[in-house]
Amino acid sequence: MGEWDAWIGRETRATDQLDNALAARWLAAFDLPSSDALPQGIHFALCTPDAPTAVLGEDGHPRRDDSPDGFLPPVPLPRRMWAASAITFLEGIFIGASIERVSKVVSIKEKEGSAGPLVFVEIEHETRANGTLAVRETQTLVYREAAPPDAPLSPPAAVEASFDPSEWDAHRDITPDPRLLFRYSALTFNSHRIHYDAPYARDVERYRGLVVHGPLTASLLLQLAARELGENRLARFEFRGVSPAISDEPLHLVMRQVGNAYEMAAFAADGRQVTKAKASV
Repeated sequence: MGEWDAWIGRETRATDQLDNALAARWLAAFDLPSSDALPQGIHFALCTPDAPTAVLGEDGHPRRDDSPDGFLPPVPLPRRMWAASAITFLEGIFIGASIERVSKVVSIKEKEGSAGPLVFVEIEHETRANGTLAVRETQTLVYREAAPPDAPLSPPAAVEASFDPSEWDAHRDITPDPRLLFRYSALTFNSHRIHYDAPYARDVERYRGLVVHGPLTASLLLQLAARELGENRLARFEFRGVSPAISDEPLHLVMRQVGNAYEMAAFAADGRQVTKAKASV
């Protein structure tokens, strides 16, 4: 038996409403036109965590404890990141829909990484719109040790090399700035300080600047797929963080067809890969 086995199978439920105001804010954040059927990725802003401010830790995430009512295991490793997701899109989500999300812890695995111990927690989310299953997502969280206070800033400073998009079928470049990061944090009710508190991100977590949210990069990749294939065309989308994307630095979003599927990615301006992704229609 593992140390955290008692948390496997735990569930939590949340409800929401995709009203006109939330839809308008999501579309405005990404400069997208209005539509009754919201773009794929809108589920990231639905049934968001609502922990009271009083229970947040220094990093902005809720403090963990071993309460019988606690959903996530009280892993003592202080740093938590959204490492990856595998998403199945079953139905579109329209303005006015009543939303219910059921989340369940499906696995907890301890591993030893190059920088110390890691704990991976997989959570299955099922999001229903007006009672119909619309999105199924398996999300992977990773917990790790804190970086030493004198650790080099991550990622390393950009080198002179430049990104070449010529091997990709589609390409979009964007520079996520603090305004977009702030809006995405607000839309997803994400109070992790690495996304809005530059001194904390640099001095405590040892990032070179504000960190672009993993699901924000995923949302931008979904919008690239929509531009190339049409809205709400994807049946499956998977993404995994490889390296941090930093605010105010160019980000290259790319896509190419490989057989019956699509390879997608995000790269920094110097060619460092930020996100790996794949999709199918």
